[in-house]
Amino acid sequence: MRLVIQRVSEARVRVGDRVIGEIGRGLLVFAGVSHDDAAADVSYSAGKIGDLRLFAGEDGKGFERSVRQVGGSVLVVSQFTLYGDVRKGRRPAFNAAATPLPARQRYDELVTELRASGLRVETGEFQATMHVESINDGPVTVLVDSARSF
Repeated sequence: MRLVIQRVSEARVRVGDRVIGEIGRGLLVFAGVSHDDAAADVSYSAGKIGDLRLFAGEDGKGFERSVRQVGGSVLVVSQFTLYGDVRKGRRPAFNAAATPLPARQRYDELVTELRASGLRVETGEFQATMHVESINDGPVTVLVDSARSF
């Protein structure tokens, strides 16, 4: 599972003219699922999202507190293009991305695990064309790849 995690002061996802998910202070997470991802990848990714120290401490400095510690929210948006391979040619190849059915299952498992951990979680709409709006705070953006963790 690949994640692009951004610390945001606010973020929202629109499908057409409808707001599907919206948060204030927290993390915007773009989540891509590979065809090799298993339950362990979901758990690893959920743990990183909830526990990464991406927020300043009480003194306003450094990376001391997690989204959980600051009472923030998480907006999770599915994004298979995180597995786009552009090493050859000019058009990305998505051979490593999971097909829709298993990708949806892992995405739903990630959201369920985050919610079960006590985080407030909003989502985009799986397989929809979405417009994502965010105000990146910092800016702070990190990459997480569960395949590089084991």
